[in-house]
Amino acid sequence: MRKYLIGLGILAVAVIGWMTLRPIPQQPVAENTAAGAPEKGAPIVQVKLTELSGEAVIGERVFNAKCAACHGENAAGQEGVAPPLIHKIYEPSHHGDQAFYMAAQNGVRAHHWPFGSMPPVEGVTRADVKAVVTYIRTLQRENGIY
Repeated sequence: MRKYLIGLGILAVAVIGWMTLRPIPQQPVAENTAAGAPEKGAPIVQVKLTELSGEAVIGERVFNAKCAACHGENAAGQEGVAPPLIHKIYEPSHHGDQAFYMAAQNGVRAHHWPFGSMPPVEGVTRADVKAVVTYIRTLQRENGIY
């Protein structure tokens, strides 16, 4: 009986580990091509916009200059390129603000999405990243991500 319970415990830990580490499937909302697959570069999510002020305006400018080429307009992601940042995965309780600083400075190993690893972002300061985080968090709140 004890061996059975130990085996069951090991199985439970393995299943929980697998569920935690597996990539989260994307839920594209972009129009499909004739073949049924989303077109490369198409937005992955729809982003509801809001009026920006203060540091979020600066963050939008920095984002557009340094991040949008991969993460897409309004951080909606791009099919086959990079994930959306306006997504529950990047909510503050899962990816705190420090994760954005570390990603910009050091890059990030792929772990949630099938896009590959992100390289460090050249030419951004800590103040630039702070403004980008303000911009992203503003859009997230507008889209129900807290």
